[in-house]
Amino acid sequence: MFFISIRISSFELGAKQKCTLCGEQLVTRFNPMKEWDVEGTMCGKCYSKKIFEYYPGKHVRVNEEQS
Repeated sequence: MFFISIRISSFELGAKQKCTLCGEQLVTRFNPMKEWDVEGTMCGKCYSKKIFEYYPGKHVRVNEEQS
């Protein structure tokens, strides 16, 4: 009897996932905040839109490298 192990990398699993809101394939996964009432993962564009909806104003990224 032979046992063949099938390995699926996390990259392959992530490539098949889609954004809950817009349906685009996810490059980077974002988890929604509880108060948004969104189930599943989101793409960066939808996450940014939700951030702006709930927290309007100017958003400054603090972890960017300066050139």
